Amino acid sequence: MANIMETQQQQPGSANSVSSQDFLALEGAEAANLPKLPPAKEPEAQWQRINRQIFDFLAQLPDYLGSFLNQNKQALLTVVLILSALVTVKVALAILDAIDDVPLLAPIFEIIGLVYAIWFTFRYLIKAETRQELSQKVSLLKQQL
Repeated sequence: MANIMETQQQQPGSANSVSSQDFLALEGAEAANLPKLPPAKEPEAQWQRINRQIFDFLAQLPDYLGSFLNQNKQALLTVVLILSALVTVKVALAILDAIDDVPLLAPIFEIIGLVYAIWFTFRYLIKAETRQELSQKVSLLKQQL
């Protein structure tokens, strides 16, 4: 029993004791030869996390756009054609409005349009033969289109 009590008393003392040889070995060692631990990770700030997410999104943006364009090629083409048609109509109306503002140009164009309508009526609409000729020209135009 005496041995058991001696070992129990020695164990707590040996756990807390530091030998002088161990301490001297650390003092004499060069700091350059000791292995270095990486610094402890600091918690990532919220702005750094958001910044990283934005950077990752921008890095993958060309891939996202490429796949989106490949999947929706026909729909995008339709939208572009509609928008270009609207722009063309707006430009044509602006040009016509600018021409209409020129003082004598609008009445001259009205006279030219009236003369052409009269000529077209006498040339193609009065006689039956000329109406058939016009009908053939329209049919040929439809076939070409």
